[in-house]
Amino acid sequence: MLPQNKLHNLPKIGMTQGDINGIGYEVILKVLSDSRILESFIPVIYGQSRVFSYYKKSLGLDELTYNVIREASHAQPKRINIINHTDEELKIEPGMSTLVAGAASVAALKMAVGDLRGGAIDAMVNAPVNKANIQSDSFRFRGQTEYISSFYPAGDSLAMMVSDNIRVALATNHTALKDVPATLTRDLLIKKINILNKTLISDFNIIAPRIAVLSLNPHSGDNGLIGTEEADVIKPSLDVAKSHGILAFGPFSSYGFFGTDTWRKYDAVLAMYHDQGALPFKTLASDGVSFTAGLPVVRTAPTHGTGYDIANRNMADPDSFRHAIFLALDILKNRNGA
Repeated sequence: MLPQNKLHNLPKIGMTQGDINGIGYEVILKVLSDSRILESFIPVIYGQSRVFSYYKKSLGLDELTYNVIREASHAQPKRINIINHTDEELKIEPGMSTLVAGAASVAALKMAVGDLRGGAIDAMVNAPVNKANIQSDSFRFRGQTEYISSFYPAGDSLAMMVSDNIRVALATNHTALKDVPATLTRDLLIKKINILNKTLISDFNIIAPRIAVLSLNPHSGDNGLIGTEEADVIKPSLDVAKSHGILAFGPFSSYGFFGTDTWRKYDAVLAMYHDQGALPFKTLASDGVSFTAGLPVVRTAPTHGTGYDIANRNMADPDSFRHAIFLALDILKNRNGA
């Protein structure tokens, strides 16, 4: 057991509840039900204690106790701490997408981001939300990644998916496929390659990272026969990156790159659009984690969604959420030189 002075110096990890009708509370509860994990950090849940209690009872975890606190500075070590975003009773409808759930997701997220930016918590781990029901006149972001990134200079963030054996970054994230070619400019790719290189060094302790960059078109454009983005945008961006001393290679056709295990030779992969990176990642990785690189704050999340189809059925696997916590802790340590 850690001595008291060490316990109070543990990092505070803020956890947002996500969609109250999904599996967010289930994975949070399952992770925190193992008291040994509380030796590593102080959990601060941004959510609603009544919803927490509802799922706690549903999962048969009645012995699990928690503190309701007003602010993160009151969080106690070796305890589960909850900050209520509202004292009103929320209607819980497992498996359903509702406006109540969407508004609750946003309220918890905004509170956590405010504390993260203000230094009240050391890192943030987001349970999954429904991108449709979080939309409102006061919230027009495509996801949690876009919201947290909006507080920092445009283009300075990079969406990544991380596991023990593979790291995949996305040049464009939640962008409609028809808009991807116009979005992919030399300036954008050079910036994303730079961010990826820096995060591999500072957040993952890789001294000279090797980065593979995928092509946009089939067969890497086939010398312009199928597309010109490789010659006009991707290759020139790679040339600039290499001139800056970055070990960036490509462009590689996605199917050949992943189909022949070429990916194993690189520390990270930069995909051109969301599904180009997400599909092979989720095929090759188990218990992956989403990480928003390039920001001065640490934010992670599980790679799974709200799981409406299994909500409140005690079927959700908590491993991705657990790994999201430990990745956040590892990145904090690496940034602090620990």
